[in-house]
Amino acid sequence: MNRVRVLIVDDHEVVRVGLRTLLSSVPSIEVIGEASNAGTAIDEVKRLMPDVVLLDVRLGEGSGFDVCREIQKLEGTIRVLVLTSFADDNIVIEAISAGADGYLLKEVNREALVSGIERVSQGQSVLDPAVTGRVFGKVQSMVQNPSGNKLGMLSAQEKRVLALVAEGKTNKEIAAVMGLSDKTIKNYFSNILDKLQMTRRSQAAAYFVQHTIVKP
Repeated sequence: MNRVRVLIVDDHEVVRVGLRTLLSSVPSIEVIGEASNAGTAIDEVKRLMPDVVLLDVRLGEGSGFDVCREIQKLEGTIRVLVLTSFADDNIVIEAISAGADGYLLKEVNREALVSGIERVSQGQSVLDPAVTGRVFGKVQSMVQNPSGNKLGMLSAQEKRVLALVAEGKTNKEIAAVMGLSDKTIKNYFSNILDKLQMTRRSQAAAYFVQHTIVKP
């Protein structure tokens, strides 16, 4: 079994030790390193090339957003799962816009954390239920902002797919909602990424939220 190689980035030693201890008992995950600040994190990412970076957004010197942006510049597929105590809407959006593939709050339980790491490593997007409900749940009542953006290039069906992606749904869940096959949804989303000139699911979701407005 290929284990998910994880780098833990948090400025609190107690948190790093706790996460390492928790994850050490999970057969599918291997913690390969730690970092306590943005500079060290970027160095360790380049040196170790982990599958997943478990990252806090506040790192004392520097920020997790900086780390995310630097990771986007690297070759290879390195996923970022934000694990933080901050549930502020703006922080969530900024993290996803910076390239994070998932966002979980630190009060999450062990099962949800392990599942989040595994799902992110497989290329899925992961959002804490508290975040999803408040930030992305409102997507159902949104319409396109007429101020001019790339969403105008999408077909009505593609916009519907992207709206469901922004709610945190998987391709399988979207297929069930729309009554289509998983393959069809995958093709739709591939076209969406091409039109938006993006490569990550989380980036497309964040773009959709940022460029839509709530109906009056």
